[in-house]
Amino acid sequence: MKEFILLLLFCHVASPVTHSLKYFFTASSGVSNFPEFVADASVDEVQMVHYDSNIKKVEPKQDWMSKLIADDPQHLEWYTARCVGFQLVHKAELETLTQRFNQTGGVHIYQKMYGCEWDDETGDVNGLKQYGYDGEDFIVLVMKTWTWIASTPQAVITKHKWDNDKARLAYLQNFYTKECIDRLKKYLDYGKSTLQRTVLPLVSLLQKSPSSPVSCHATGFYPDKGMLFWTRDGEEVQDLMDQGESFPNHDGTFQTSVQLDVSSVKPEDWGKYECVFQLSGVKKDIVTKLDPAVIKTNNPGINIALVIGVSAGLLLLLAICIAGVFIWRRNNNGFRPANSSPSGINTALVIRVVAGLLLLLAICIAGVSVFIWRMNNNVLET
Repeated sequence: MKEFILLLLFCHVASPVTHSLKYFFTASSGVSNFPEFVADASVDEVQMVHYDSNIKKVEPKQDWMSKLIADDPQHLEWYTARCVGFQLVHKAELETLTQRFNQTGGVHIYQKMYGCEWDDETGDVNGLKQYGYDGEDFIVLVMKTWTWIASTPQAVITKHKWDNDKARLAYLQNFYTKECIDRLKKYLDYGKSTLQRTVLPLVSLLQKSPSSPVSCHATGFYPDKGMLFWTRDGEEVQDLMDQGESFPNHDGTFQTSVQLDVSSVKPEDWGKYECVFQLSGVKKDIVTKLDPAVIKTNNPGINIALVIGVSAGLLLLLAICIAGVFIWRRNNNGFRPANSSPSGINTALVIRVVAGLLLLLAICIAGVSVFIWRMNNNVLET
């Protein structure tokens, strides 16, 4: 069995100047609405080709990969032949594993990932090869010793077999140190306008409420080799910081965030904190000072001044209306005793009604004020 792979992106953290070429293969059984075999390849975590048992052909996923295939049609033929061959091999291997795990029927997934990494500054290279079954590690190749590590008892028999296969190990050493690296460099050359570009992010400070942590969010950067962290007086903060993961955006760029717990930070010390973003290949850092004036929030609360202004306007409008009624009555009927005429206005009643309305309005304003205070102090639970 040679190289193959897909799906479950076995996590790997590359150094800031490291490029990678990875192949992913997945064989499955009993999974509805999913191909029995899927293969993908990526450069620097960017998918470049795709194949599955439904479409039965290799599809380029990047314009530069389409150009490479146009310049070298045999490259597409090579990919297609490998994927078709791997599809048959993976099906047989999956059946072997279900027998080894003493399983019959059900849903089962067999995955492989292999590839290589190259540091374009130091020239250091590294190989990657690991296998998984039903979501768990199965067996991994350690490049430094060129030996296999069995992650489960069922993989021990495979470890002994492959450790003693000297021809296989010699092939793998040549592949990972030369063939895979040459292929990676070729892809980097064709896709340099995309893969080797540098895009700086938009950095924002976000906070849900005054008592919530402040999140420093960087989005739109490329490559996925950016570092985001908080500092105090120039020194990196560890105990108050919660580091997030990087996620891809729809346009191929990335985003990440890091939170700072400000509950124990005194207001006069906020100016000592800064959010720092560093991107590989860019000498100047993006520094954002912890400043309440620039923090964005999704819970801005209600503008108290606006509420007070509207309330005062309503009171004024009510007073004008009442005054207008009295003026109209005076001009048309003159002032009379409260009960002197059936058509006259009961002054005492009017005063009580107006007082009641004013009291009701005051209660409403007080209620709104309490609600605003609770919202701004994060008392209400969502």
